[in-house]
Amino acid sequence: MKKNLIVIAGPTAVGKTALSIDLAKHFQCPVISADSRQFYKEMTIGTAKPTTEEMQNVPHYFINNISIHDSYNVGQYERDAIDCIEKLFQEHSTLILVGGSGLYLNAVLNGVDEFEEIPSPIREQLIKDYEEKGLLFLQEELKQKDELYYSQVDLNNPQRIMRALEVCIHTQKPYSSFRKKEKKERSFEAYHILINTDRETLYSRINKRVDLMMEAGLFEEVKSLYPYKHLNALNTVGYKELFEVIEGKSTLEEAVQMIKQNTRRYAKRQLTWFNHQGDFESFDPEDGEKLNAYLDIITQYS
Repeated sequence: MKKNLIVIAGPTAVGKTALSIDLAKHFQCPVISADSRQFYKEMTIGTAKPTTEEMQNVPHYFINNISIHDSYNVGQYERDAIDCIEKLFQEHSTLILVGGSGLYLNAVLNGVDEFEEIPSPIREQLIKDYEEKGLLFLQEELKQKDELYYSQVDLNNPQRIMRALEVCIHTQKPYSSFRKKEKKERSFEAYHILINTDRETLYSRINKRVDLMMEAGLFEEVKSLYPYKHLNALNTVGYKELFEVIEGKSTLEEAVQMIKQNTRRYAKRQLTWFNHQGDFESFDPEDGEKLNAYLDIITQYS
């Protein structure tokens, strides 16, 4: 029987989790997460994970699977996710892959570039440079060493910039020269669903979600993680803004507004990435008729 992977992508707060659970119930299958922030078991409220009840009703993989103290990258995720998917396909003809992390979705669908191990002193020096000299310094370093990748990468993502610089420094060659030109063969057929809505509605959903996170105790969660603020996993929206409140650099009200603003910016970058992929069918979460028609097509091949 043909194996189908339904990929649900879209910006933060658009409703991916709800749709993935509905589809998982329909196809009686589990959900594989490709949301890199939801991997970390210490980060719950600020990463908008499915609820305990939702995960009890539908099995989920790659949620709470690692610690913020663990070293984990997209290459490891590709290997782990493909291994998990192949095992699950022994019992299911259809699986759901969901997330807003384009890099991690792409790893499952197309594979990622393989690089030799980077010596730890290189990574440690880059982290030190970032902490002491800031993101702009890393951006300029990347521009000098690999102008092509500089023009393509999300310049607001320090982890991705540091990863490219590691390779540039270690190999003395541009990171872009190592990037894969052909995608890996997969044993399944992928159906790409992009969930999106108008900007006003999306931004309203984002603002409301941030308010609900604060009511649910996000600030208390962030305070408990403050001793580990130097870890890469915590250099993310919803956490770094509240760290500044703890340090007296901003008020709680200012931080909440900044979380909303940074989340809206993140959603915009997500949509830019997905819109450039070319293989996603776009649906408004409120347009059930169009989505159901597309799902009927998938069902015929499941």
